[in-house]
Amino acid sequence: MEPPEDKEGRTFVEVISEKYSPENFPYRRGPGMGVVVVPTQGPQGSPMKDRLNLPSVLVLNCCGISRAGDQAEISAFCSHVMELDLSHNKLQDWHEISKIVSNIPNLEFLNLSSNPLAGMTLEPRCAEAFSRVRRLVLNNTQVSWDTVLLLTREIPELEELFLCLNEYSSVRASSVACPTLRLLHITDNSLQDWAEVRKFGSMFPSLDTLIMANNNLASIQDNKDILQRLFPNLRSINLHNSGLNQWEDIEKLNFFPKLEEVRLQGIPLLQTYTNAERRSLMIAQLPSISMLNGSVVTDSEREDAERFFIRYYLDYPEEELPFRYHSLVTKYGKLEPLADIDLRPRCRAQVEVHCEEKVEQLNIRLDQTVAELKKQLTTVVQLSTNSMRLYYIDKGSAFGPEEMKYNTRALHSYSIQDGDEILVVPKTK
Repeated sequence: MEPPEDKEGRTFVEVISEKYSPENFPYRRGPGMGVVVVPTQGPQGSPMKDRLNLPSVLVLNCCGISRAGDQAEISAFCSHVMELDLSHNKLQDWHEISKIVSNIPNLEFLNLSSNPLAGMTLEPRCAEAFSRVRRLVLNNTQVSWDTVLLLTREIPELEELFLCLNEYSSVRASSVACPTLRLLHITDNSLQDWAEVRKFGSMFPSLDTLIMANNNLASIQDNKDILQRLFPNLRSINLHNSGLNQWEDIEKLNFFPKLEEVRLQGIPLLQTYTNAERRSLMIAQLPSISMLNGSVVTDSEREDAERFFIRYYLDYPEEELPFRYHSLVTKYGKLEPLADIDLRPRCRAQVEVHCEEKVEQLNIRLDQTVAELKKQLTTVVQLSTNSMRLYYIDKGSAFGPEEMKYNTRALHSYSIQDGDEILVVPKTK
């Protein structure tokens, strides 16, 4: 499909001329500031000549760029540029993009996100211009998968590829592998079938990090031998908000031989568990991971999680026990359930009230104050609140009575227990 003639938008050259003109840089920055002052070697008649102060990282997002402009100007002033952000522009012609890229010989990072590239054809001769790029971002461009394959073939040292929000529901495997790619970021697409994900293994044999959150992946279908063969170097995987709903899928993550970091939140399988249960059960199921959902898994946390796992499945019938349960019982033995200890603060206590020769058993509230206790005792000891002094006697302590002097002090602060004593002494006039 040929791009429509663009009667609007600006050229790349116009934008850098405006953004990096001397009027925007009143003071010349030193060499440590990352700004290069281009010497006066530009082409004759150039409107820029030596006037531009261009950094090695160019951020030209949201500038309305639709065309390259004078290639000689790009070559003269961008030879040192290493990173270029052209996201959210109006670029819809791969030929114009290749004019820009081919004249930036040291370019390693290129961001073309949110440019309208849907249906646009990339010719092989234009794809050659991208050969030096190492990190390529094509998020929300709706670029075709055939174009992606062409770029991975033409970029011999591509290391990172970003393909989010491109509405892919299927992908086609390439006959030529891209052995250098280590990170594939393909979130927010529609890759629901593991058969599509499997293709990434043969296409990118050195893949280290696979980020495919928000794809509603239904399950992991391959066996151990296939997963080990297809993803021998995968160290990190992100399956946030996928459709995984069986513990068997989680167990299969153990088949990736080098996997050590997993991100798995928002999946149907874990919805019925508490946050603590989710993390403990996941850690216990994945013995080789060192990072779960962005948090380090310590040795003590792993041991606690594995012991919790055994106790969690204690009452399950044999046929429903996960495979991991038996290996953990071999490691720790069959653990007894933890004692059910109520750690809530006590709210009442049964005490003995002593007043001269009189002794009464009294059930008192511990959330009340000393003044409120005095009111409660007036009917027991027949004294007014102003006529009594109270002493607390801890029967388990070797210390003597403690006077309860402060009317506003709460009774629970004395740590009163059942069987302790309250001594009431009439005030002498």
